[in-house]
Amino acid sequence: MSFRRIIPCLDTTLDSSGKPVVVKGVEFEGLRYAGDPISLAKKYDRQGADEVIFLDITASVDKRRSMLNVVSELAREISVPLGVGGGISSIEDFEHAIEAGAAKVSVNTAAIRNPSLIRLASSRFGSFQTVVAIDCKSRNEGTEGKTLLTTADGESVWYEVVILGGLQPTGLDAVRWAEQVQDLGAGEILLTSKDRDGTKAGYDLVITRAIAEAVDIPVIASGGVGKPEHMYEAFRNAKADACLAASIFHYDQYTIGQVKEYMKKQGIPVRL
Repeated sequence: MSFRRIIPCLDTTLDSSGKPVVVKGVEFEGLRYAGDPISLAKKYDRQGADEVIFLDITASVDKRRSMLNVVSELAREISVPLGVGGGISSIEDFEHAIEAGAAKVSVNTAAIRNPSLIRLASSRFGSFQTVVAIDCKSRNEGTEGKTLLTTADGESVWYEVVILGGLQPTGLDAVRWAEQVQDLGAGEILLTSKDRDGTKAGYDLVITRAIAEAVDIPVIASGGVGKPEHMYEAFRNAKADACLAASIFHYDQYTIGQVKEYMKKQGIPVRL
């Protein structure tokens, strides 16, 4: 049986004093304090998370490496696999993150700038440890030559890959980029819809399903969850292999255990 995974995410940055803090915003903006990364990770470990993902969300913009000291402490404090992303721009960064305790390492901006990094990381560390994060935004202009998808209201759109925390458009078609990263050796895709991030309106099922159907590797749905029903929709209707969530767990709207019990009742296979 293939279990579906529930994964809390720690979007982390440095506050004005240089202290690592977990934050949450809407569409990657308006960040507000959500907690301490170590305390939150330990809470989610106790609650039964399948994995924990630590994303240093300002590392690429600030042109610095990820917070390896935090990664090391997280890896010591939790028993579930730890995914790490943010500021990963070289094969040495992959190596340092894995040495610090990361079970998986995700690359986003650097993969766009240097796609061969995906192949190199996969060949050295294995596809299981090589994750590509894809942030995207829907567009209804410049559609020529793009993968057109139909939204719930009947609009034809394509999804553009954005980088540097969603600040910079790339012109890349998200579906085609997903196919390319699979060919380069990525073992998993972390897909975030900027349009839905922090809105609690539900995942973007259109792009999630399109990419899940376009590739054979697991796809993690991210961006927009507000209640367990949204995760059920991503699993059942969009073929996601895992659902990532932040604010509903950070602010104690739901526990991971409650979400998993709901999934069990709906017939979604989860580890309890």
